[in-house]
Amino acid sequence: MDGTIRILRDITESLREHARREPKQECCGLLAGREGEITRAFPAANVASNPATAYEIASEELFRLTRKIRAAKLEMVGIYHSHPNGENAPSPRDIERAYYPAAIYFIVSPFGDAPTPVRAFAIRDGRATELEIQIA
Repeated sequence: MDGTIRILRDITESLREHARREPKQECCGLLAGREGEITRAFPAANVASNPATAYEIASEELFRLTRKIRAAKLEMVGIYHSHPNGENAPSPRDIERAYYPAAIYFIVSPFGDAPTPVRAFAIRDGRATELEIQIA
């Protein structure tokens, strides 16, 4: 990974809209594409016990979305969620629960005045590195 990820503008807008729909709880979902470009978002239900401060995708839904991604001949590239109560940077919990080291973790702000409403991070070995997002 060279520190840059490409994503379609429509996808970043759909992530922001998802975060604004329920601004008091974390939204979440998967991101898919091919050849290093994210072209589709797959929203998921947040089943965390406290969705205001955490996100969790049920394993059944994760499997269902993964099948949809494969059926569309895409690859799972990333996971997204929002931070309704603070900066859209990885929390210690986000870093601890980054179970997919090859995935890019996108964190979305539901706030219209956020300086960078969509941010992307590689999270590996307990460290988060911000990636540059290139809008396609």
